[in-house]
Amino acid sequence: MRYRKLGRTGLKVSELCLGTMTFGWSVEEPESFAIMSQALDAGINFFDTADVYSRWDPRSYAGKTEEIIGRWLAEEPSRRDKVVLATKVRGQMGDQPNDQGLSRKHIIAAVDASLRRLQTDYIDLYQTHFPDGEVPIDETLRALDDLVRAGKVRYIGCSNYRAWQLMEALWTSDKLNLARYDSLQPHYHLLNRAEFERELQPVCAKYGVGVIVYSPLAGGLLTGKFRRDQPIPEGTRVAERGRDDKRLSEPLWTLIDQLEVLAEKHQKTIPQLAVAWVTGAPAITSAIIGATSSGQLHDTLGAADFELSSEDRAILDNLSAWENV
Repeated sequence: MRYRKLGRTGLKVSELCLGTMTFGWSVEEPESFAIMSQALDAGINFFDTADVYSRWDPRSYAGKTEEIIGRWLAEEPSRRDKVVLATKVRGQMGDQPNDQGLSRKHIIAAVDASLRRLQTDYIDLYQTHFPDGEVPIDETLRALDDLVRAGKVRYIGCSNYRAWQLMEALWTSDKLNLARYDSLQPHYHLLNRAEFERELQPVCAKYGVGVIVYSPLAGGLLTGKFRRDQPIPEGTRVAERGRDDKRLSEPLWTLIDQLEVLAEKHQKTIPQLAVAWVTGAPAITSAIIGATSSGQLHDTLGAADFELSSEDRAILDNLSAWENV
């Protein structure tokens, strides 16, 4: 497993980050424990979660995923020092008006709640999950700066920000001498390039902002499960949209065919190639990989320490460039 500095900071994180959104939702606690242990043993030292996971499941509640991670950490206390733990704030955690957002009130309450659930006294990377247009950016950053100064948070980052929002935040931190966003978590993969590459990528590269990519497999479309003229596998997220999903078109099938050719050439799998394309892209620090089983994680781990040649990257870049038009 390779490790990279998170942006301009001295923090080193694995090029693959374990995403935990499925824990407590589609993955029960015993399997969640097994996946986290397997990831740590494989050299993944970077775990990503959010306080709102998994509120959307009627059988679950907001904060359940953090609780599972907390119990796993408490099972062997030495694990905490080995893990760079990242969580997020912004989502709806309750039914009251101030149970969401990026106000000082909610951030201060939310971090204390996350610390309790995670059974730790500090969070390595605390991220704003989405922007909040109702709250001035200086209010949000002052609250986060206070958390850093109090030792509850080591670094701060953001997720799903546009380039102008990231620049506004960086400028505000510089002007007011506040902790700044040292990482960005964007949606980026072979089927969604323009959103990141047009503006966010050069901003992150110039200002030393680490990039932690989520959904490198395009929600499952780049796993090899979906093929031209074949039925959509039942129980997948894509099956909910059916053939009306506009991404299920000839450019996708051509891309998957080429991924299969390259996978056979390198004795890799299609998911491993898709993840390796992301981790090898300019300005990328780490790619978040999720898993619903130990076997699935084992397969994706094959992307670690693997680099596509410039020729192979050019082939995939050309085939995926249609999305950038």
